[in-house]
Amino acid sequence: MFTIGAPDSSRARKMMLLGSGELGKEVVIEAQRLGVETIAVDRYPGAPAMQVAHRHYVIDMLDRAALRELIERERPDWIVPEIEAIATEELVELEREGYRVIPTATASRLTMDREGIRRLAAETLGLPTAAYRFADSLDELKRAVAEIGLPCVIKPIMSSSGKGQSVCRTEDDIEACWRTAMEGGRAKKTRVIVEQFIRFDSEITLLTVRSVSGTTFCEPIGHIQKDGDYIESWQPHPMSPAQLEEARRIARTITDALGGYGLFGVELFLAPDRVYFSEVSPRPHDTGMVTMVSQDLSEFALHVRAILGLPIPGVRLLRPGASHTLKAWEESRDFAIGGIAAALELPDTQVRVFGKPETKVGRRMAVALSAADTVDEARERAKEAASRLRVNYGKA
Repeated sequence: MFTIGAPDSSRARKMMLLGSGELGKEVVIEAQRLGVETIAVDRYPGAPAMQVAHRHYVIDMLDRAALRELIERERPDWIVPEIEAIATEELVELEREGYRVIPTATASRLTMDREGIRRLAAETLGLPTAAYRFADSLDELKRAVAEIGLPCVIKPIMSSSGKGQSVCRTEDDIEACWRTAMEGGRAKKTRVIVEQFIRFDSEITLLTVRSVSGTTFCEPIGHIQKDGDYIESWQPHPMSPAQLEEARRIARTITDALGGYGLFGVELFLAPDRVYFSEVSPRPHDTGMVTMVSQDLSEFALHVRAILGLPIPGVRLLRPGASHTLKAWEESRDFAIGGIAAALELPDTQVRVFGKPETKVGRRMAVALSAADTVDEARERAKEAASRLRVNYGKA
């Protein structure tokens, strides 16, 4: 029987987030609604989830010794990785010693780099994917591009929110794409993946939940990305019955292989001839922020329920919804988010300000969320709301 004591008591249940961005912030809020004691960890102070957690720590999560010391000191009931730059090998060892890693330590290790998950999907499970090669140097990259053909997509094997991703259209682009990947990658990895450029009609996220109730699917989420980073998303995205059936088959296959409980963001390409697997994240997905206005249970609520071993009888889409991001285009610690009142003048609209301590070029600082009677209306409303938000720099 599931029971939970008060935070900071002898019967408390602890959840430790490794990574404390805007998605982690919502996970912490949902966990606290169910009485969980929360601990937020990240590499920099003032991260969004730290602002709402019971306790927080700043460490280098790629430092195996530092990661182990903190986990052994806090002894959390659940360790929840939220970003890619973590010493996943240490998580595997800690899991062997009895700690619970969400969804599993092996799943975290495989999905934290694009090579592990792509080899699992394509080579072990036989899922349809773009053709791909890997490269560890500029010379290897040139050979890989020649084998895959132009245009192609080049990504670091480890990065967040599409950072370091670019489309290589000519041989003259290869060096610039290599530099982009090196600048955007994480964990000092110099390895990249080169992918065949698939001509697809749309790209979706199929949120897939593994829980004590079995596997549950949310309605598909469409999204638009720029340089691999999401700009807007909407739910539901139209799909034919055959496409939806195939998308769910792919999502179930990859999440069953990864195992454990939790929410997975399965990214898929919808092409005229078939559905292709792209990537999977074993945690809430940035495009899934739309579920805070579209579903009865947001992706964050679903993730926490699944982690705690609580039932999820189903998920209901309440209304079509959309999200649109606000990004910064300067680097500063002296800024403020404005236009919130103007954005909230629009009906059925919400705003989430992430509370990040500094801006960087292209960094997401807030998101507008809107619901409407149709997806098109919701998208237009969210876009208008986001256009009313702004990042003000300098003194007020």
